[in-house]
Amino acid sequence: MSDQDLDWISVGQVDDLPEGRVKTVTARTVSICLSHFDGQWAAMDNHCPHQGGPLGEGSIETGSDGRCWIRCPWHGWDFDPLTGAPPGGHEDTGQRLYPVEIRGEEIFIGLEPEPDRARTTTDVIAETLVNWGVRRVFGMVGHSNLGLADAIRLRTEAGEMGYIGVRHEGAAAFAASAYGKLTGRPAACLTIAGPGATNLITGMWDAKVDRAPALALTGQVQTQVFGPGAFQDIDLKSAFDAVARFSQPVLSTSNHAELTSLACKTAIVERDVAHLIFPDDIQTLPSDAPAGKPDGRMGGTGVTPSPDDLDRALQMMNAAKRPIIVIGYGAVDARAEVIALAEALGAPVLTTFKAKGFIPDTHPNAAGVLGRSGTPIASWFMNEADLLIALGSSFSNHTGIEKSLPTIQVDFERMQLGRFHPVTLPVWGEIGAFCDAVTPRLARPADAGDQIGELAERWRIWREEKDTRLQEDQGRGIHSAAIFKVLSDLCPEDAIIAVDVGNNTYSFGRYFETGGQRVLMSGYLGSIGFGFPAAMGAWAATQDFEAFAGRKVISISGDGGFGQYPMDFTTAVKYGMDITHILLNNSQLGKISKEQRAGEWPVWETSLHNPSFSAFARLCGGHGVRVTEAAGLEAAIGEAIARDGPALVEIITDPDLV
Repeated sequence: MSDQDLDWISVGQVDDLPEGRVKTVTARTVSICLSHFDGQWAAMDNHCPHQGGPLGEGSIETGSDGRCWIRCPWHGWDFDPLTGAPPGGHEDTGQRLYPVEIRGEEIFIGLEPEPDRARTTTDVIAETLVNWGVRRVFGMVGHSNLGLADAIRLRTEAGEMGYIGVRHEGAAAFAASAYGKLTGRPAACLTIAGPGATNLITGMWDAKVDRAPALALTGQVQTQVFGPGAFQDIDLKSAFDAVARFSQPVLSTSNHAELTSLACKTAIVERDVAHLIFPDDIQTLPSDAPAGKPDGRMGGTGVTPSPDDLDRALQMMNAAKRPIIVIGYGAVDARAEVIALAEALGAPVLTTFKAKGFIPDTHPNAAGVLGRSGTPIASWFMNEADLLIALGSSFSNHTGIEKSLPTIQVDFERMQLGRFHPVTLPVWGEIGAFCDAVTPRLARPADAGDQIGELAERWRIWREEKDTRLQEDQGRGIHSAAIFKVLSDLCPEDAIIAVDVGNNTYSFGRYFETGGQRVLMSGYLGSIGFGFPAAMGAWAATQDFEAFAGRKVISISGDGGFGQYPMDFTTAVKYGMDITHILLNNSQLGKISKEQRAGEWPVWETSLHNPSFSAFARLCGGHGVRVTEAAGLEAAIGEAIARDGPALVEIITDPDLV
């Protein structure tokens, strides 16, 4: 091919490379070792044929034969700096050379016109992910996932996917978990082999135990070095077997579209984690196979309770004088139906902590959160009830539902019914279908009490109590009640709130009054560090789904929680994420200190040495403000929420006033 037919790519200026030196340059996507030696210029393949070492990171050295050689920085293999030939002069075994031209002060390298990109196995997989509705990938591009990453790049550039590059794979996993909890659709996490993959496991367990769909896409070493202990080679299938409902390696002989379809279907139908393992050498194999689709692979989701169960439930409800409803996370898709049932029944609605916000605290039937993170209102009605209607609630110890009450439990998962103890009437079915079936047939007793009037009075008593607590001041920081009173007043009613783990979370459950916001948390796993990465996942959902578009994302954590993944604040800055982070800084792991005291242990190793988190936020390129007095809360939080972009409000709090 003549020089006129080449593409000439500028790779820099002559002053960039002194005489007697080499450097790595990139022309299009080709990595090239550029050398300047004996007044001449040469460009050769940058990859040493031994193990792919980057020759451009080596040096020109004098050998024992008195000649000068480019020495590979990895293992010392030598090549002529102008011809690329190895010692011995066998030029046909040397490096490929590329034409070089110096035009004035600029260096150009000639490449053959770029051929059309060949379709690969990972293109089939990425296209299948798109067909199944996977709209978002969080992760880190690295040496053992480059082929897969390039397939994802193409889908991203086509506008079919969105990609967010994180600073830590654990943050990617929590973001994907929160995305699944919020949308009911899986996001994917992309990592390299070895440590990148293992860093996903905590966040994937969070998704699993909270029944959120998620996909883990992990690179792997080449198939020919499986087993002996190659660099970053671990048994990823075994590592993920406990956490992933579906975990399979992608091999050259796999049906790639079918394997990906099964992973997606498992994540969606089972509301669980699915995992695909991608050996490095498999990712770029050519393929002309069609992508997989969900057509004909998914059935309807409606499960109507049996007529006998509905009749028995109605008998119990129509006989009760003080029924209450406890709504759990399993009722996430039936909130409107539950509220309609509560209104017809005249029953208070208590929520588990995971279901906080499913009914606004401003609703006449709302009784707040029940349990350790809850309100005295919910506890009072639990004690006075004569019938408990549990809808999508798992009866965890944290919630503390009274076991001795006559109980109707409704769940779409049969294994959840009577899981921890027998209940009076277990009902298998979709919660919305149950509510729709019984609500028109309710006939309350004429002498049933006015629980809604009592509920209003209980709210009055609790709000007076909270106002009293606002006066508490030990001179060591702001009371949590003051923070969440201001946040309750300023938070948009349609905001998405991601909360972390610790005293900040308990205070949020107790003091924050919801107005329709959606709350995300690490429920059963209770993993510290969840809050801010979860907010990144929620923000991605606002970009991907019309139902969440334009909604403000707010995250809440303590200093211990934010300290887990602080550098991903730069991720929020990079992608312009509209997230307001409320950070309660008490310079300790306050919940653990409290537990040590409660267990009559000495408080030990719970103190934290912190930077100024507000200054850190500003150094990252975001908004940061520090609040030390309650009087400054409204202005600081209001300004942060009003900003379009990442903002952090650092609030100095009293660890005892929670």
